Amino acid sequence: MINTYVTIYTDGACSGNPGPGAIGAIVLDENNQEVASYKECIGETTNNRAEYKALLKGLELAAGICRRKVVCCSDSQLLVKQVTKAWRIKDKELLRLNIEVDEMVRLFGEVIFQHTKRNNQYIAKADKLTQDALAGK
Repeated sequence: MINTYVTIYTDGACSGNPGPGAIGAIVLDENNQEVASYKECIGETTNNRAEYKALLKGLELAAGICRRKVVCCSDSQLLVKQVTKAWRIKDKELLRLNIEVDEMVRLFGEVIFQHTKRNNQYIAKADKLTQDALAGK
């Protein structure tokens, strides 16, 4: 683990809401080189739950690469506001997933969450991973 920090870009989506869902995650090292990516169909879910599950997978991937600092980028404002405790959580399943995120965060020295626009090239790539997973590619 020689990386001082990594950046993860995550996306979760579903076809319909709720509907069949998928997640995508990309991990970049401090030189913006892709060091890991992941896509998976996760079954029947909602968009918000898929966003959380994508973040959890991204944190899991990052933990195998770097334990110092991780920057988590998502286009889901709800996700970012909830994990930073700016917004309260009403949905019990999202609350459970938020607690899982809190547990994963303890693996790192520093974790930064930032809302990133959909037109960001890496968010777009994470979105493509989710779409490919949903399409069975």
